[in-house]
Amino acid sequence: MRFAAYEHQDHHQVAVVGADGILHPLSGVTSLTALLARTDGLPGLLAVGAAALDAAPGPHVSEVRLLPPLRPASVRDFVTFEEHVEGVRRSVDGVAGVPEQWYAAPTFYFTNPHAIYGHLDDIPVPPGSAVLDFELEVGAVIGREGADLTPEQAREHIVGYTVFNDWSARDLQSAEMKVRLGPCKGKDTATTLGPYLVTADELEPYRDPDGFLRLALTAEINGEKVGEDLLSNMSWTFEEMTAYASRGTRVVAGDVLGSGTCGNGGCLAELWGRRGEQTPPPLKPGDTVTLTVEGIGTLTNTVVPGPEPVPLPAGRRRSRERP
Repeated sequence: MRFAAYEHQDHHQVAVVGADGILHPLSGVTSLTALLARTDGLPGLLAVGAAALDAAPGPHVSEVRLLPPLRPASVRDFVTFEEHVEGVRRSVDGVAGVPEQWYAAPTFYFTNPHAIYGHLDDIPVPPGSAVLDFELEVGAVIGREGADLTPEQAREHIVGYTVFNDWSARDLQSAEMKVRLGPCKGKDTATTLGPYLVTADELEPYRDPDGFLRLALTAEINGEKVGEDLLSNMSWTFEEMTAYASRGTRVVAGDVLGSGTCGNGGCLAELWGRRGEQTPPPLKPGDTVTLTVEGIGTLTNTVVPGPEPVPLPAGRRRSRERP
């Protein structure tokens, strides 16, 4: 099933998306995140969806404004594509190769769950940035709480998937990570999710013998293809990532785990690192980014001007006197 959150006639609603694009609203449901917490996993969500398909239909998807399919409880963004690490490390840090430590575990950082955008939303340039980039990813959505999971257990906790665009201010990111803490403002302004949440059962036919989802990924800027890859080129499966995320803590319904950016043009910084120049150039207001993931859908956003940064003083060099 495909679940959408949308705005129609000043009302927010969650619905199942029919094969013909007709939306079938879930009675009394305005938050998919809250629904996931109640249904406790994929079987419960599918049961609610089946009941909606039997009820009166709503508007066509073309008649509504799509919202992010859910407002995440948290967003962990992993980095699981070796090819991406090679290119971006050269571009952002000026260093070749992949750090040996990268192979030890599926590293992630927490990004901003309060800056989530949906399909066709305008994306503001982060304040103070002149080097904006997109990142083509897939997000796994957690549907059941769990802690210290094994990869086998983790499969039962993943309820579905969505397209994930991790917008990145590369100039801010490069500067702030020299402090060895971050990224922070380089990733803080926008993450796009959508257009739908596709339930995990729909993607099982794409699973390869090693447990990876073999989905074609494509990135376009202003209608021109700049990148394509396969999701199965990840170095860890989503189940392994979920198990790692739950180690020593818990994952909860509504958490989103990003795959990390794919290779072969999954972002501009990777291309810049390989080519030694900013070709294609950084994104600017008016540019439209379209990301397509086989079996999930297409996510499109246009860049618009953002606010100017509020000025702050540089850090003071203090005396370090003691009482």
